[in-house]
Amino acid sequence: MFMGEYHHNVDSKGRLIIPAKFRDSLGDTFVLTRGLDQCLFGYPLNEWALIAEKLKALPLTKKDARAFTRFFFSGATECELDKQGRINISAPLFQYAKLEKECIILGVSNRIEIWSKNIWEDYFSESEDSFAEIAENMIGFDI
Repeated sequence: MFMGEYHHNVDSKGRLIIPAKFRDSLGDTFVLTRGLDQCLFGYPLNEWALIAEKLKALPLTKKDARAFTRFFFSGATECELDKQGRINISAPLFQYAKLEKECIILGVSNRIEIWSKNIWEDYFSESEDSFAEIAENMIGFDI
């Protein structure tokens, strides 16, 4: 399980260090793709396989299912950790998440998320103000 918030910088060669606490669970190779809310999602290969199976089961006749599947898979790429625990993020993913030098890497249950520091701070501020309301709406999910 992934959890926690870490701050790292993209180096001059465009590499981002993945927190040591996440590396064992991610494995040497993992999948990075477009996430929601303008961040990137990173999945261990075994978790990616489960998600891929669920997405393949979506009805091809549903426009939203096709659109989501395209969005999710077209941005997906395998990332390999180097010996220092760094990854190179493809240009399309880098641009999608509007990454700059400062990044936030979150552990979120079965995945990691990579955020631009500025976008994360804005998102967190907006969500923090309505956290009680969000929590109240989660009552139906037995949390």
